[in-house]
Amino acid sequence: MTFSLIGYLFLVEIVSGVLQGFYIPLIPDLVEHLGIRDADFNWFEAAQLLVAALSVPVLAKLGDMYGHKRILLVSTVLTAGATWWLAFTGDFTSFLVAWALQGFYTVWLPLEVALIFDRGRRTGTAASATRRAAGLLVVALQTGAIVGALAGGRVFTALGGDVTLTLMIPAVAVTLVFFAILFGVPESEPLPGRSLDIVGFTVLSIGLLLITSGLTFLRINGADTWWVYLLMVAGVAVLLPWGRYELAQKDPAIDLRVLRQPNMWPVQLTAALIGISLLGAQAPLSTFAGTEREEVGYGLGLDAASISYLIGAYLVSLIVGALLYPLLARVLTPRIALIVAAFLVAGGYFLFLPFHDTVLHVFTNMIVAGIGCGALVGALPAAAAAAAPRGQTGIAAALTNTTKTIGGSFASSVFAVVLAAGVLQAAGSTASSLTGYLTVFGVCGAGALLAAVLLFLVPRNAFADADVAVEPEEIAAL
Repeated sequence: MTFSLIGYLFLVEIVSGVLQGFYIPLIPDLVEHLGIRDADFNWFEAAQLLVAALSVPVLAKLGDMYGHKRILLVSTVLTAGATWWLAFTGDFTSFLVAWALQGFYTVWLPLEVALIFDRGRRTGTAASATRRAAGLLVVALQTGAIVGALAGGRVFTALGGDVTLTLMIPAVAVTLVFFAILFGVPESEPLPGRSLDIVGFTVLSIGLLLITSGLTFLRINGADTWWVYLLMVAGVAVLLPWGRYELAQKDPAIDLRVLRQPNMWPVQLTAALIGISLLGAQAPLSTFAGTEREEVGYGLGLDAASISYLIGAYLVSLIVGALLYPLLARVLTPRIALIVAAFLVAGGYFLFLPFHDTVLHVFTNMIVAGIGCGALVGALPAAAAAAAPRGQTGIAAALTNTTKTIGGSFASSVFAVVLAAGVLQAAGSTASSLTGYLTVFGVCGAGALLAAVLLFLVPRNAFADADVAVEPEEIAAL
């Protein structure tokens, strides 16, 4: 594995992190700039998650077909265009569309994992090299998120509150990273003779659209909105005949035969279950830390600056976890390292149940969970790539992103309903009840615990360099 390849991809993930962190401190100013309400900003997040869920599998499959570098460049151009559009738009609708299209950057990490795995395959060290590299990429991602979060507000102030000039900073960064990929990243070797299952991807997109839309509207409109459940049921109903159709295809959109392998399906389910805590618990953790104990009997009463330090410590713990995972996988096995990471996430959130009264309690719990999450963020796409046959590493890695997004969307919607219901119990306050928050933390812990149990079903020596990837024609015979 050449250092130059990792170095250029490291830059890509730093920019990816900047995109995730830069806008957070600017949200109040963006709300004022667009003339909208604070609650309306939820639509931006929902739209971007939707675009990510729909586009990532397609782009990853195209990477497997035509070269992962080529599609990485395409997704970077799309992201750059959307980011420049954000800088020069001033109305809600245009900003919503641009923000949604910026979600194409979510395919970067799966494509990078596939590039690294393809490079390592030629030397027989694909699995271990990808684990190490994925850990470094997660370090870059979280470092970029910290830099972006720290820089966003400061750049806005330094530029005299000029929104357009401020939003041009991430646009310039994405544009520059395009040239880093173009000149610094070698192309992978795609498997010839592949085809794009347009019908399969179309039906899959419809199913995912219905499910994720239902979850979004559940979070925004509340649990009493009956038709959101109809949307989700319709999405599941669409995916059932889709599965039968995919099994009949020679080159399907999603190879369900690969997914049913014992070294693959636990990994994909683990990604969904970890998405519950990694994506779904962010807002509840922040609001819990900011709740005034004097008003409702719980919470830390932290101001925005103090909460940002707590989040910063959590992001640092993600970096620590990403760096520790390859070392633990080498000492033990990749499978055991995944199990340990999942148990850390479960333990961190279960600690909230008895210990949540002080900053030290919350800090400790988040650090424990963060180390586990940091290990899994890079390890899961790397494990999926190692379990996939040649020609399907990109789509396998990308599916961990899609399932994680769906798990996070489900958790965000359910947690919003749980916490909103708790407001009724906390009379005279807009805060939820302590029971609501403990329910959220308990669900996060239970999801991670279930993931750890599922990972025990993975073959003992899975994801090791000694494993020989199964070719598609061999899988078809299973």
